[in-house]
Amino acid sequence: MEFTSVAISSGQVESKEGLPIRYDLYAPQGANHHPLPVVIFLHGFKGFKDWGLFPDACEEMAMNGLVVCAINFSLNGIGENKVEFDRLDLFERETLSSNLDEIGIVINALQRGEIKDEHAYMNTDLIGILGHSRGGHTAIVAGVEFDDIQAVVTWNAVADYNQRWSEQMVEDWENQGFTHIMNSRTGQKMKLDKVIYDDSIENADRIIAMNRVSDLRVPTLFIASREDESVPYTDSEKLHIECGAHDKELRLLAHGGHTLGVTHPYEEPNFPESFEEALEWTSGWFREYLK
Repeated sequence: MEFTSVAISSGQVESKEGLPIRYDLYAPQGANHHPLPVVIFLHGFKGFKDWGLFPDACEEMAMNGLVVCAINFSLNGIGENKVEFDRLDLFERETLSSNLDEIGIVINALQRGEIKDEHAYMNTDLIGILGHSRGGHTAIVAGVEFDDIQAVVTWNAVADYNQRWSEQMVEDWENQGFTHIMNSRTGQKMKLDKVIYDDSIENADRIIAMNRVSDLRVPTLFIASREDESVPYTDSEKLHIECGAHDKELRLLAHGGHTLGVTHPYEEPNFPESFEEALEWTSGWFREYLK
């Protein structure tokens, strides 16, 4: 079922700390009496729900008959301003565990009707999850952790986040309790507290994708670009090989890089070819398996 218009509503639910997990809900209009599946969209590291063409992707999926809930993790560093890292005090302690826990909070909020839209009747027994990069890493773990998730799609997912830490970062954490990274887009120097590293090591059996993907049983689609300059497409190959799902696919894009040809802000009139292809595959996967 395809729709010609989408209603977008925004709100927030509270994290365990009482911090806002902000969301945008994209709901097809005209489907009041037809239950529609829900897809949760996860941004990656140094990402946010309003980055680049993410909102357009969510709207496009909604036109394809999906209710899409795009979230900002509460510690992702984005505050009241939707596109600025103005809460680096939160960003410095954003852990993989906190991200995973917040997916559970969002699922509960959807099923209790705390996240809802009058324009669409949501079937919260049919939930899919889509994640980009680190969000893909977390989406895989969430697909194992939460029985409510019925299908998974990843874009350029990281396979093992503990392999992302450089020797210098680990040395900094061990010697001074923090390290810094640069945000090449904004020029910001971003602090990372040792709690991030400790969490990824101490809870690796729970929160590292490669440690959980063999237990992933729901239909899973891995999409990756051969030209990814940040996360090698071989990460998706490894995840696909180890994935325990009966219905699983790996689809490789020839071009597009880590962000599928998209920049922020994106001001071109048309979607990049790689992004459009990934989005078409994604919508098709969820329409096939969330029914």
